Amino acid sequence: MKLYTIDAGFFKLDGGAMFGVIPKTIWSKKIPSDDLNLCSWAMRCLLIEDGQRLILIDTGMGDKQPQKWQNYYFRHGEGELVKSIRQAGFSANDVTDVVLSHLHFDHAGGAISWNSDKTNFRLTFPNATYWTHSEHWATATNPNPREAATFLNENILPIQESGNLNFLDKINQPLGANIDFLFADGHTEKMVMPVITYQDKKIVFAADTMPSHAHIRIPYVMGYDVRPLETMKEKATLLEKAANEKWIIYFDHDPFYDCATIEKVDGKFAATELGKLRDFM
Repeated sequence: MKLYTIDAGFFKLDGGAMFGVIPKTIWSKKIPSDDLNLCSWAMRCLLIEDGQRLILIDTGMGDKQPQKWQNYYFRHGEGELVKSIRQAGFSANDVTDVVLSHLHFDHAGGAISWNSDKTNFRLTFPNATYWTHSEHWATATNPNPREAATFLNENILPIQESGNLNFLDKINQPLGANIDFLFADGHTEKMVMPVITYQDKKIVFAADTMPSHAHIRIPYVMGYDVRPLETMKEKATLLEKAANEKWIIYFDHDPFYDCATIEKVDGKFAATELGKLRDFM
């Protein structure tokens, strides 16, 4: 097995929304903001080469939405999904499986692209099976008012129409023995957190349960979460396991770090190491 960090670029979101009830005077010590109170966030995906499978976790926001829409999120940086996959030595056609932690636009937008003349949509990874949770799919295709603006039909429905959609909860060990899944309901219904066994290590793609190193403390919960108290419980469970079993946390949005290890001191969780994925391999 080999693991590759995939850089799908950066975007900006309001710092207050990303930290919920935590005051700016506290969170800004870890994550800086601009004059508009916007912070830069990575769209960090993970590519797993495991035998005959090439598995991509998340896809960033893509670039098919109108420029006006993209301007709301200040897309920036040199990263781009397919370019980053090519830099790892592969093509979009090589990807066999795409696991979408959830279908919010900044995680699922890159799953679908325009065709060559922009008359229709196509799978970005035409040979891949696309995976999500069946209950999350139901939520995304019939969204509540709180999440409706982040579940975009053009990111979601073409997956089903292609015939390449499958559900992780319907098949035992859908991606083999080296990848297991945790499911969380705080950020959104049945968000997927893959747990990868790599040699003697376990790496958990924490998705938006813990999007950055600045979110390790239990109360640091995003304002976007549909059930913030549930997120706090899920985060506590995840961090306890990570501390006790030396798991590596992989961050999807952290602007500085790919990964961290966790310790618990005097009842509080903190990072023991922070760095790039390669530092933990």
